[in-house]
Amino acid sequence: MSATQIVVSATPGRDVHGELLILGSALVFSAAGYFARLIQQDVWTVLFWRGMIGGLFIASYIVWCHRGATLAVIRSVGRIGLFAAACSTVATICFVNALRQTTVADVNIINATAPFMTAALTWLFSGVRERASTLLASLLALVGVAVMFNAARLEGHLIGDLLALAMTVLMSILMVVIRHHRHISMLPAACLSAFATTLVVLPVAHPAAAFGPHFVWFVLFGLQFGLGLLLLTLGTRLISASRSALIGALEVPLACVWVWLAFGEVPSAASFAGGAIVMFAVIGDLLTGRGTNHATA
Repeated sequence: MSATQIVVSATPGRDVHGELLILGSALVFSAAGYFARLIQQDVWTVLFWRGMIGGLFIASYIVWCHRGATLAVIRSVGRIGLFAAACSTVATICFVNALRQTTVADVNIINATAPFMTAALTWLFSGVRERASTLLASLLALVGVAVMFNAARLEGHLIGDLLALAMTVLMSILMVVIRHHRHISMLPAACLSAFATTLVVLPVAHPAAAFGPHFVWFVLFGLQFGLGLLLLTLGTRLISASRSALIGALEVPLACVWVWLAFGEVPSAASFAGGAIVMFAVIGDLLTGRGTNHATA
């Protein structure tokens, strides 16, 4: 099946395609902490090149998919596309800054609460209620985050954790918007958000400082961002927003493993405890949801 068919498919198998796309985005996004630790340049320069390269990657895909209809697809996103792009832009800036202000484990564990935030937002804006098990898992995940925030306050990581929380809320909003307006291709909005990140940080970034033998890491980090955002945008159109966030939460253990293997960054006891509670909630909700109908909003 071609990439274009995956985007517009309305066949019964579309849920499988959506889940595979979201799983792919989780695998790709799990490498973000590794690159953030590997690249020692200031965060604004990192964001500049990450947005620029990621935006070019998504733009190339849009042109390849739509060719002569590219401009029409871009115009079709309208105001809701601009809103989605703004959410993604701010979330990206919060995310990379959070990775520098706190541990990779804290950032990813907080991000694992996205399924429950997304479920709450879906109910708020569309009236679609999630299963009782999801609501119970949401409360359990909040307990895990509370454990982490208390430790972060004592360890001086509170700002980083708050940035991670802001990123999670914004990405939850983004997934709800993409799913609710699934008749509109939000790929142009994803592309715009990447380029907007570059423009926002330009006054404080130092793009030329990245040139040198280590520039390849900036390129790879940008491609990682572009591919992850592309897969997330495509997949969220095909399955419910809360289901997208739930599958995406599986990036948490991988993200922690990459950083632990590469840099020896071992999560604190509180992160382990809070993370275990959150992941128990996520995996429990995935298992209890098998064979049931999920919200489609």
